[in-house]
Amino acid sequence: MDDISVAVAEISKKLPELEYRRSELLSGHTSLRIGGPVTAMFFPKSAHELETLRSLLRDRGVAPIVMGNGTNILADGRGFDAIAIKTTGLSGLETTPDGSIRAGAGVTLRRLAAFARDNGLRGLEFAHGIPGTLGGAVVMNAGAYGGQMSDAVAAVRYLPRFDGATTAAEAEEAGAAECGFGYRRSRFSDGGEVVVSADIRLERADAGEITARMEELAARRRASQPLDLPSAGSAFKRPRDGYAAELIERAGLKGHSVGGARVSEKHAGFIVNAADATFDDDLRLIEYVRVRVLTLFGVALEPEIKILRRDLNGGAQSWKF
Repeated sequence: MDDISVAVAEISKKLPELEYRRSELLSGHTSLRIGGPVTAMFFPKSAHELETLRSLLRDRGVAPIVMGNGTNILADGRGFDAIAIKTTGLSGLETTPDGSIRAGAGVTLRRLAAFARDNGLRGLEFAHGIPGTLGGAVVMNAGAYGGQMSDAVAAVRYLPRFDGATTAAEAEEAGAAECGFGYRRSRFSDGGEVVVSADIRLERADAGEITARMEELAARRRASQPLDLPSAGSAFKRPRDGYAAELIERAGLKGHSVGGARVSEKHAGFIVNAADATFDDDLRLIEYVRVRVLTLFGVALEPEIKILRRDLNGGAQSWKF
């Protein structure tokens, strides 16, 4: 029996209430609807379950794939000899005595932004239409329409790096200045530290004004983004000068397809799953777009999508062009 199978058996014995599924397809847990099976997927419902689960995996030397709603993941269709942890069950949401919001990593940004509005707190209107969870948004410092998570995050609780350098299983805390926020990145971006929850600090405002701003941004999204087809949001990060979508459109690539993957005709910054696209379809299209833009404009586009590729041993590795 391999280490992963042993770990699954041990976890199910020590945490009998913890939900898990064997041979779970990642395509059912990613917004692109692409991805093969993992050996097992676990669904912790509390920070304690997550901490215990990760401790057991560490003791077995098994590094998991940690994910939220999978809204920025392109996963290999061949699947993985790996354990995945889906954190959407960490759904606690409350206000704190100092007027901040404390939210679990699995809380969706839509729910978090609505909770802030209902409590008369301004600053997350930009996040209301982003389909991911708080954990993923903190990891990548998600943003839109001039706002980003680093504007609102006051503190993050996380599990320490999975590299044998520490024996602590309990969550530690980092203040905003310690989170290493940058454009679409943070200190958590490499997956070594797992976000458990965060404190969000916002400003008092009229709920009606907040609602109006949310509705304005929602209308802009509906008018400009291909919300009717599976995608992982913006396919490329914004380059130093200009916008990825503008360069892709100028390159004449709107509507360009590879297999079932297509550059959206509505917004050139999105790659959509137009017709049962595969992992290889998306990779080939991403590479074609990058080469074309580099050749025409001398700009090297960097994917914003997190690409999970099966390694030679069947495990998962984050992969960059």
